[in-house]
Amino acid sequence: MTVLPYLVAVWIFLTGCYGLATSRNLIHAVGCLAVCQSATYVLLLAVGYRAGATAPVYSDIKPGSRPVVDPVVQALTLTDIVVGATVTALLLSLVMQISKRHGTVDPDELRELRG
Repeated sequence: MTVLPYLVAVWIFLTGCYGLATSRNLIHAVGCLAVCQSATYVLLLAVGYRAGATAPVYSDIKPGSRPVVDPVVQALTLTDIVVGATVTALLLSLVMQISKRHGTVDPDELRELRG
């Protein structure tokens, strides 16, 4: 078992968090949040990976004769991709509404939203 996919997932997550923390644009912040979420794809696929395993299709092999990858992790990854795309679309539509109403996407210039 190698730790490289886990290190890649951590690096992608930290890169997205750095961009999110230093962002001065709401559109850039949404993009950095999408990068943070893409680290979960790598992490889930790394958890479900098995060396030398085949796809979980049992029509051509006898069950138990060869190792197969975990199909639940692959289904969770696909679900995560769909949820990520939906959240990104929702956040971008909210940024468009903020831009229409306030004329800016800079979080520092949105003084009307402060309490």
